[in-house]
Amino acid sequence: MLGAGALMGAGAVTSAAAVFARKVLTPEPPADKSVVRTFNDLTITLDVNDETVAPGRYGLFVGGYDTHARIGDVLAVEGEEVTRELLGVDFGELDAGPARVNGSYFVGPPADSLGIDLREVVYRSPVGDMPAWRMDVPDSTRWAVLVHGRGALRSECLRALPTLQRCGINALIINYRNDPGVPSGADGLYNLGLTEWQDVEAAMRYVLDAGAADIQLFGWSMGGATVLQTVDRSPLAEHVSRIVLDAPVINWRHVLAFHAGLNKLPGVVSRVGLDLMRGPLHRNLIGLAEPLDVTRADWVTRAGELTKPTLLIHSVDDDFVPFEPSQDLADARPDLVRLETFEVARHCREWNVDSERWEKVVRNFCAPASAH
Repeated sequence: MLGAGALMGAGAVTSAAAVFARKVLTPEPPADKSVVRTFNDLTITLDVNDETVAPGRYGLFVGGYDTHARIGDVLAVEGEEVTRELLGVDFGELDAGPARVNGSYFVGPPADSLGIDLREVVYRSPVGDMPAWRMDVPDSTRWAVLVHGRGALRSECLRALPTLQRCGINALIINYRNDPGVPSGADGLYNLGLTEWQDVEAAMRYVLDAGAADIQLFGWSMGGATVLQTVDRSPLAEHVSRIVLDAPVINWRHVLAFHAGLNKLPGVVSRVGLDLMRGPLHRNLIGLAEPLDVTRADWVTRAGELTKPTLLIHSVDDDFVPFEPSQDLADARPDLVRLETFEVARHCREWNVDSERWEKVVRNFCAPASAH
């Protein structure tokens, strides 16, 4: 186990950096970090941890993906147990045992959990057919393409649909390469948005074929990095009017340095890991099909190249993607970038902590002026 103060030779640094980089790029199912103790029709009691006592509304997977419940306000904390409101069970049978809190909240069949009918459709990406959820708004040519984050499911994006529906905006919530059960990229690894953007471009082509005259792009976490690459690289970006990013990765170098610190690794490990991703050993040491030039995803340095009005929603208490690059980008481009700062919310959970504010901010940014 490597400690921050360890004296590491060049070979040891390279080895540790390769392991670190592979971990960052390898899709892994999220772990169960909580336990359901007891429940009744109105309440649920879990073990105490940072997620189970967080304020707001959340989803709760129990038994892997077999059961999903929605939980509300904290009612009591006694010793090692917390009791919260039980707002509903979307599918499965609730039982005591390992559980996992999620920020998606709406996870069951959308017609039931969200009250909005969605169609399951397929769009053709460069790596194969991809499933997506489609929400149609009558007599509207305005569309949004919604992109979830690293390790998340497309249900992460469902929270935005009621707001988009009220704004008169059709929506397409996409899966992309390396999601569970869909085609993989050439190496089966996350590419930090640097190849996934091609799937977003393909989704944009789908909505253009469906009659879109205007496209807005939404991205959560790594989905935000992917959206920014799409606007930078795709010729279809001319159809994009604005961007909404929730807890986005604005600078991968900053994020990976943060995670190296969380894992008590010297900063040199994350720096060398990024160099390996873009260098000649990208395939042999990491397994990448092509080099990843992560400098292309440093939007603080590249702030002058932004061309689209952008709304950033980010919590200063984000525990996974640090807030500071969002602030730096907003400071660098006040003409284009609007930053809405939340507090308390963990990663991608601003809506969960204050859904009314989240929805108002997005509505005011996305709706035509006449609708305000």
